[in-house]
Amino acid sequence: MALSFTSGSRTTALARVLLLVAAIAFVDWRISANIPLGMLYLLPVALGAVVLTRFQVVLLGALCTVLAETFDSFAWTGLTSIPRDALYFAAFSGSGLFVQEVFANRKRTALHLEALEREVSARRDAEEQLLVLVASSPIAILTIDAAGLILLANDAAERMFAMQSGTLEGKSLGAYLPILTKVPAFRGGQPSFRTVMQCRGQRNDGESFLAEVWFSTYLTSAGARLAAMVVDASQDLRDREEANLHQLLSGSRIIAGAVSHEVRNVCGAIAVVHQNLARNDSLKENKDFEALGTLVTALERVAALDLRQAAERPVRLNLQSFMEELRIIVGSPLREREIEVSWEIQADLPTVWADRQSLMQVFLNLTRNSEAALEDQALRKISMKSWAQDSTVFIAVADNGPGVKVPELLFRPFQTQSDRVGLGLYLSRALLRSFGGDLRYESTADGAMFVVELAASNEGTDES
Repeated sequence: MALSFTSGSRTTALARVLLLVAAIAFVDWRISANIPLGMLYLLPVALGAVVLTRFQVVLLGALCTVLAETFDSFAWTGLTSIPRDALYFAAFSGSGLFVQEVFANRKRTALHLEALEREVSARRDAEEQLLVLVASSPIAILTIDAAGLILLANDAAERMFAMQSGTLEGKSLGAYLPILTKVPAFRGGQPSFRTVMQCRGQRNDGESFLAEVWFSTYLTSAGARLAAMVVDASQDLRDREEANLHQLLSGSRIIAGAVSHEVRNVCGAIAVVHQNLARNDSLKENKDFEALGTLVTALERVAALDLRQAAERPVRLNLQSFMEELRIIVGSPLREREIEVSWEIQADLPTVWADRQSLMQVFLNLTRNSEAALEDQALRKISMKSWAQDSTVFIAVADNGPGVKVPELLFRPFQTQSDRVGLGLYLSRALLRSFGGDLRYESTADGAMFVVELAASNEGTDES
């Protein structure tokens, strides 16, 4: 009733309250009997409290007190009227302030309920989106309780573990990812943590696979929980091992070719000496001399085998994508070793003919050489710069190390001056030449620079 009576504008509501006060005062004035009507002013005060401020409620209470005292039938005396007026004023003002506080609390409660409804709606939408995300994710997602039982599993998890739809929940995690059941924080009593690891996974049909697991532990009112995202990394492992085998075989062919070349040179010299000795008539009937000639011929035949052919045909390679991948691979290790790396990669580089794995091995070998050269430098810098000229793309790897003392020996195999086998640069140039590229050294004023040359191909991209 109060809301309907005071509906509309504040001025309209206040006019209604004042009209009601005037009506009560008129009735009280017209009735001359000893009937006290002053308490009727409680109604307009209570109604006016909805739209008035606290101070205005007190003023309205004072006005009603004056009207009640003026139009009642009791004579005004100090001893009796002052307590009565004080009671009127306290009743009118107190009831108005009480009603005002009730309506203010009601309004605050309504606003709080609206906020709660919005939060509940937002939470419900977020939960629905999360459920859709989990259900549609191509990554296996699991939630496990402290007993090791799977509470939630999406379709990707059921496919990964070779389970029928809806049958993985309630199963023990130990049958599929046993290492996760040994997580200390998951067993309780330890602080929560999150990490990633590789472990062995087990499918329902008994097949094992390599699993990459991102997991975190947390506490709920129902106890400890573990959330995990699992990816089958078996194919990546196979691809990586096949690529390593390919690089091993390619490197072995090049090493064998280098050895064969050296052996052929030695065999040629021995054959010349053998032919010269054959002119001596005293050795013609010597069986050991004849056997020596046979051994030289057999050794020449073995050394003549062509073992340096590339195992794979080069493809058109997107250099922009390749350089971004190289930056990811070498950037972090170089920063950890406090080596400043600058990249000046031309934005519109053409595609080139290359084998991605072989080219990556070349740049990894060059950066490792630069790291070793900068070992004793106070300020260590490596720069990567690329540019295109005519039908060739150049990529320079430079450092501010001490440089190369004998550049003529850089690309020779089995160098005695090298701390290691001395095949790194030789193999790198051989790999580049296998798909039409090349590697050369250029001296600089403050260090060394190796330039990789690659044949450009503007016919599109076979490999991204």
